[in-house]
Amino acid sequence: MIRALVITVSNRASSGVYADKSGPLLVDLLRGEAGCETVEGPVLVPDGEAVERALREGVAGGFDVIVTTGGTGLTPLDLTPEMTARVISREVPGIAEAIRQANREKVPTSVLSRGLAGQAGKSLIVNLPGSSGGVRDGIAVLAPILRHAVDQIQGGDHPR
Repeated sequence: MIRALVITVSNRASSGVYADKSGPLLVDLLRGEAGCETVEGPVLVPDGEAVERALREGVAGGFDVIVTTGGTGLTPLDLTPEMTARVISREVPGIAEAIRQANREKVPTSVLSRGLAGQAGKSLIVNLPGSSGGVRDGIAVLAPILRHAVDQIQGGDHPR
């Protein structure tokens, strides 16, 4: 049973300027394609320190996977990777690289995402871009490996 938490990082959505679209989509995809039994959120937070707090709360809450959407770009306020780096103890660079490459032919700017993936305690944290397309591409990469990654983090052995 995989318990997931979705965190949407957006100054404008968290302040009510517009509705969060990528967070609810991510919740649906984690329940559907990724097969997570429990998905909480989206928790809406502004860019910056609030991201670190939300991630630490998710780890303390025992979530198996915490997926963020937003704050991975190049603007000065895009700090999700920096906040994630403060929380993870081990990076899993292959996940983030695969997400950046997933739809690169159609969306060349996908390589500009600075999202990270890594382990914090018994939680897998994955940063996805804030766009709906970036969320879909990210889940296409994450869904086939999620159960195995969570099992490994929790001490499981490789299937024989």
